[in-house]
Formats: sequence, C-alpha cells, structure tokens
Amino acid sequence: MPPVEPVNASPESNTGSTLEAKGLTRRFGGLTAVNNVSFAVKRGEIFGLIGPNGAGKTTLFNLITGLIPPSSGQMLYEGADLSRLRPHQVATKGVARTFQNIRLFGNLSALENVMIAQHVHGRSGVFLGVLGLPPAPQEERTIRQRAMELLELVGLSDRADEQAQNFAYGNQRRLEIARALALQPQVLLLDEPAAGMNPNEKHQLSDFIRQIRDQFDLTVLLIEHHVPLVMGLCDRIAVLDFGQLIALGNPAQVKTDPAVIEAYLGAE
Repeated sequence: MPPVEPVNASPESNTGSTLEAKGLTRRFGGLTAVNNVSFAVKRGEIFGLIGPNGAGKTTLFNLITGLIPPSSGQMLYEGADLSRLRPHQVATKGVARTFQNIRLFGNLSALENVMIAQHVHGRSGVFLGVLGLPPAPQEERTIRQRAMELLELVGLSDRADEQAQNFAYGNQRRLEIARALALQPQVLLLDEPAAGMNPNEKHQLSDFIRQIRDQFDLTVLLIEHHVPLVMGLCDRIAVLDFGQLIALGNPAQVKTDPAVIEAYLGAE
C-alpha cells in the first residue's frame, strides 16, 4: 500500500510561528495552574514541554485544545484566537492531540477508532451517512482506505479488526497517534507518548515522530518525562515549574540552565 499523502502541506510551512501563547493563565479556585505563560512555536518544529509533576504541562495542553478556557490571556493559531473554541472546533482548525491517559474506544476495532476521527472532515454529513445515501458510501470507502493506510503507517494494519482494548500498551499509544493523524492536523500534541515504553520502544518512537513530522508537514508539541528522549528529539524546549515558564531554548541551553537544573534536571 502506498504511503499516506501529507495533508495541508504548503511550501511555506516551515517558516514563521504557527502556535502562540500570550500571557496564558488558568486558575482553579485559589490555585494558579498556568501563570502568565508566553511562547511561540515555529512551523515544522518538534517542541518539547517539560517540568516536574504538577508544573501545569497537561493544563497547558488542555488550554491549547479547548478542553478548558483560560482565565486570562490568549492561545493563537495562525493568528486566530482559539481561547473560546470548543475541542471539536479546535480540531477542525488543524490541532489534534493524544492524552496522558489513553482515550481509545476500547470496544471498537482499531480500524473503527481511526475511521471515527476522520468523520470530522466528512462532506456528506451525519444525516446522509446514517441513511446510507449517496455520496456517503463513496466517502465511507475513502475514509476506510485512509484509515487502513494510517494503521499501516503505525504498524497495526494486520490487526485492524481487533478491539483496541486487547492491544498492548505501546500499540495503544500507536493507535492513538493514528487516530490523531486521521484528524488531518497541522499541529499534533503528544501527551507523554513514551510513558510505559522500554528503551528500545522509546528510540523507535523518536524516529517515528520525526517521520510523521516530515511526512505530514507537522508541527509537533510533546510533553515527556524521559529527558534523554526530549533532549535528543526536540528542536526547542519550554520548561514549566509551578505553572510558570522558567526556561525556553534549544536542548543545549535548557539542560545547562541553573533554574532548570534546580527545579527539574537535578532530580534526574
């Protein structure tokens, strides 16, 4: 089967900023989980987000993807404000994610999990699809074919009909990435993608993330606790501590930053 074709590629896709946080703050009662955070992610970057447990990393991902609104500040994507959009609206803009706690439909097959995600971009609509009226059948065939191509990309095409709940943890992670790619994103957020993986699987994951970045012309943001993976994979890294941005730079800059060593890397 031929490789999956990139979606929404453009010749200028590796210049300028695609995602920008401006004074982003989120409070939960008296707790400030994200405190006045600002940064810009360049198109085509692999951008890492690290910090101690409770630093606000997943809260920041939730702000980017519309799961929670900010208390103040803005989250911009290609200059448009995402701050008040709901998750499905953010997804249709071209921002997709995986979760720290895997959220697959366990009783559905791998193929069905990926196909469901593609319906976000379907043209025939839910009503025609339910009735099975044209052009829904043709669209369904196209969706199925693309889902199979994505499963082949992540090495799961031979298990397309198996229920997701029967997959080992590492394969569930790969299936979740396939489902996120089915949303045809331009920006892909990965929340602890290497969690539970052995060293060899982590090495393969690094290669895979680079592959899909290049093949789909993606910008990638990832939260990850495995520091060697982050340092070897990411173009730039932001470090959070108690909800505040304490460092931002390339891996060499970040790993020698005294504030980062004190707050995080020293404990490693």
